[in-house]
Amino acid sequence: MPRTWFVTGANRGLGRAFTVAALAAGDIVVATARDPHAMSDLADERLTVLPLDVRDRDRVFATVDKAFEVTGRIDVLVNNAGYGLVGALEELTEDRIRDQMDTNFYGVLWVSQAALPHLRAQGSGHIVQISTVGAVGSLPLFGMYNASKWAMEGFSASLADEVRPFGIKVTLAQMGGFDTDWAKSSMKFAEGISAYSPVREAVLGMRDYPDMSVAPSTETSTEPTERVAENEWAEPAPEVAAAGLLQLVNDPNPPLRRIIGPGAHQMVAMALEARRQDYVSDPEFTWPAGSADS
Repeated sequence: MPRTWFVTGANRGLGRAFTVAALAAGDIVVATARDPHAMSDLADERLTVLPLDVRDRDRVFATVDKAFEVTGRIDVLVNNAGYGLVGALEELTEDRIRDQMDTNFYGVLWVSQAALPHLRAQGSGHIVQISTVGAVGSLPLFGMYNASKWAMEGFSASLADEVRPFGIKVTLAQMGGFDTDWAKSSMKFAEGISAYSPVREAVLGMRDYPDMSVAPSTETSTEPTERVAENEWAEPAPEVAAAGLLQLVNDPNPPLRRIIGPGAHQMVAMALEARRQDYVSDPEFTWPAGSADS
């Protein structure tokens, strides 16, 4: 039998590639986007497109309920909606920080919460949280983006243990760099402070943030910036990521974490080794002399 997918942020980038790949595999897809008209070219009777801003918790619950009403079940839920925010911590306003967390963290949380009663009732389902290698390490100027993904991974790892008895699987898909709009029109930038120009030069290859004349969408996907990608990461097409996702969901015993993308394994290994070295160089804790009697 064909599987039924629910994919957020499906109008472009990885979300669109996931949707197209699932349809090509003969599956049924409920795809959501803030602008559903952007998917009007994907004419397929097995595709249902619903409008959704994942920051709106009430709307998320209503949309997920609608998806189950239309299809009867959901086998694969892909939390893909998200965007990249670039800026040193000092440069970021409260509004930008809250919007990053509302989309990348709370949006995933709301969709997961909304789907759980339905998945428990059907006794199965696979929740795939689209994460990033940045959730393992860190990168200057991507602090809040990294924070949103670290937070998402934290609750998702606990969720995996909570729902395993109900036949529900959870996987964190840690993506490397892919050639999508994430690093182009879908990137948001802080207002630069001149003191951080050398940091921008080192990380982005530019002393100032680009002037984004059009406000980017908040529902795309998860890769490093275009300049960083050109210099340090391969940029395969999003279809490569979609093939990796299909392989993941075809696994009868999927792992909690799956790294997808050329070079991504090396980046994760480097981040984990750096953390290990911090612990290795940290001497074993001992009580200060004389403190036992206090």
